[in-house]
Formats: sequence, C-alpha cells, structure tokens
Amino acid sequence: MHPLVFQTDFGLVDGAVSAMYGVAYSVNPELKMHDLTHDITPYSIWEASYRLIQTISYWPNETVFVSVVDPGVGSTRKSVVVKTKSGKYIVTPDNGTLTHVLRLDGVVEAREIDEEVNRLPNSGESYTFHGRDVYAYTGARLASGAITFDQVGPEISVDSLVSLPIVEPYLDKDGAHGTIDVLDVRFGSLWTNIPRELFLQTGAKYGDRLNITIENDTRTIYRNIITFAKSFADVYVGEALAYVNSLDCMAVAINQGSFARAYNIGTGNSWRITIEPFKGFF
Repeated sequence: MHPLVFQTDFGLVDGAVSAMYGVAYSVNPELKMHDLTHDITPYSIWEASYRLIQTISYWPNETVFVSVVDPGVGSTRKSVVVKTKSGKYIVTPDNGTLTHVLRLDGVVEAREIDEEVNRLPNSGESYTFHGRDVYAYTGARLASGAITFDQVGPEISVDSLVSLPIVEPYLDKDGAHGTIDVLDVRFGSLWTNIPRELFLQTGAKYGDRLNITIENDTRTIYRNIITFAKSFADVYVGEALAYVNSLDCMAVAINQGSFARAYNIGTGNSWRITIEPFKGFF
C-alpha cells in the first residue's frame, strides 16, 4: 500500500474530484489519498508539469501521482504510467505533463495503460472523464498493489513521451538569462528557470543590487534595480527583491505584494528575464 496523490485542473466546486476519490476507495478503502492541487489553471499542461517537479522528490519511493490536466481527453493521445528515476509513479495523459520530470528527474520506464484491463468497469462508453474512469482507477490499483507496474499495459519507449518546448537558461556578458516558468500563485512571485549556481557565476552576492529586465516577446515590460536578498525580511514591505526559491532557482517578488499583478506579468517561454549585477542605471 503506497500513497496516492491527485493533481487536476478540476477545482473543488463540483463533484469531479470526489468521484475520483470514490473510484479509488472502491478499489481499496484502506488507501491513503492526498491532494497536490486541484487549482491548476484550466488546460495548463505546462503548469501541471511544473507542479509535479516541485513536489515529487519529497514523497516516499513508490508514491503514485495521478495528474489530470487533459484538454485532449477522448482524442488519440496516450494514457501512460511512468516510473521516475527517483522511484515515483506518475499516471497521466501523455500530453506534455511529464516535461519537467523528464528533464529534471528522469524516467526509467513507461507503459501505456491497457484500458481493456485498467478501466473502471461499465465505463467504456464514457469518453470525457478519463480522470475518473482510467487514471484514478489505474492509480488506485497500482498504489494498493492490486496490479504491478508491469500489469499497467505494454511498455513504450521513454523517448516517445511528449515533451513541451523548453528554453534553456544561459549566461553571457549581460548576465543570466531565462524564462518565467510559473508563478508562486498565491503571492504573485515570479519563478524563473535560472538555477542558483548559474546565476552566481555572475559574481553577485547577497545584498548586492541587480539589474532586472523582463520582456514579453519584443516588448520590455519591466526594467529596474532591485536587491538580491536571502529572504523577504531583508527588504522593506513593498520593496522588490530577487531571491533563491525552494527549487534552487532564481525568483523575483515584492515583499508582501504581488509582483505578477503589479506589472501584469505572465509565464511561459515568451516571458524572458535577464538578471545581472548592478552596472548602473538604465
């Protein structure tokens, strides 16, 4: 018996998540179930991918994650279960949800779900709720030991798994460059893909001033000078700062304010950020 962790973009305003719980309990009422989040932005496969890599390393080996952000439900996209290098299982549509796991953890084996065996009985005519009928059911069977990983379905090539495009961070004479991957949603901080170790190669130290430039495609959205701080307590309330987030990457925030809301900042590959030691006023 292993933990079963759910992630969706369903929200909690209706019975969808509860139905998934019910299916899992019908497999084995002794299952221990948990929520990663059900507040993924609707249809945001990228965000689902990021939340998985933010979380999975802190769970015990053989934890089973069920991630359902599935705008292509009912289409020809595959339903898969993968085993990560760190020993976790992820049950999900093969639509890019595994992008960050493939890049930052790694997948050692992948199997396509055999829906002739691993599908909620009497649900064969339902094509729009695979989260309940396929993923919750398969995840519960795997977590409870009703099936082994080998019994999920036929093995498929790890190289065949769908991965979304990623812009790699880099360093040059102008500083560290990357993208704004995701928001710390509740507080409006910007989480970049620039690793701390890459950024420190600029020579910056805590307490230094930094030049920050944020662009969306060809437009400059933000350009200013802020402090490189260890924590929010190192700057005044309302003051902007750069810091190292919980994934050991660079982030930008406003102490007790929302940077994203203040400057209308979004996420994804079109949102580029440059961070460099202070070289003078723009």
